[in-house]
Amino acid sequence: MRYGFDIGGTKIEMAAYDDGLNQVLCQRVNTPTADYQQFLGCVKKLVTQADLSLHTRGSIGIGLPGVTDPVSHRQLSVNVPCLSGHCLEDDLVQTLDRPVAIENDCRCFALSEASTEQTRSHDIVFGVILGTGAGGGLVLNRHLHKGKNGLAGEWGHMPISAQLVQRYDLPLFSCSCGLTGCFERYVSGRGLLALSQHFKHQATSVPDLLLHYRQGCPLAKKLMQMYIDILASALAGLQLMLDVDAFVFGGGLSNMPELYQLLPQAMRRWLFAHSQPAAILSPVFGDSSGVRGAALLQH
Repeated sequence: MRYGFDIGGTKIEMAAYDDGLNQVLCQRVNTPTADYQQFLGCVKKLVTQADLSLHTRGSIGIGLPGVTDPVSHRQLSVNVPCLSGHCLEDDLVQTLDRPVAIENDCRCFALSEASTEQTRSHDIVFGVILGTGAGGGLVLNRHLHKGKNGLAGEWGHMPISAQLVQRYDLPLFSCSCGLTGCFERYVSGRGLLALSQHFKHQATSVPDLLLHYRQGCPLAKKLMQMYIDILASALAGLQLMLDVDAFVFGGGLSNMPELYQLLPQAMRRWLFAHSQPAAILSPVFGDSSGVRGAALLQH
């Protein structure tokens, strides 16, 4: 039996899966964000309850936002502050008396969506998260690839090209990562809204901007064309570097049908003349992919 945890700043979702990846149990509780020992106790309680309910001893995979320092193994987490500075994996192994695999939640999404019937024929799948930020994960032959420094999939922090800056007279936004001009600052939900505000559109939210676009507002149409071109540039760059077979979208912006309609043609402008754009796919498991992917971390 596999147990997956999707840990966010508001809730913890724990689900159990049988050998056929059928979900047989799901529990949700509020996340203890301020007290580390309380957090460990919460996870232990969920695991103990699942073991007793299912008469088993499940393997454990955990997906959560933030990063794990590859040298010290300490967590850096904004959403769950009590985790920062702690060696969470080591402490959970001791608390739960079994191996624990921990991974970034974006990578868990990618691993889940690369393990579906939709992607069965695709060897190289890139999970693209477009939400408050822009993250992702690279999966090769249904195995998550992280890299020596754990940076594989951090496409949101590649810099936009000078060609885009010149074409649209874009501002160079600073990024919280310490770099400047990161794709995340333009293609995330916050990025799209920042572009809208920079070019003086009246929209106060992404849904509001989309409504104006769908009603034919000229400035909103210009902004969406700009947004699609910037995103297409990023995806085409990944395809040129990795020869990606399929991109699977997640996050709030993945619900925009315009992405699936407009991106393939827009990507052609950034690829070699006879190259075919990678498949652009909507998620099969959506919001449930994080916990499912976490369960898949343990082989």
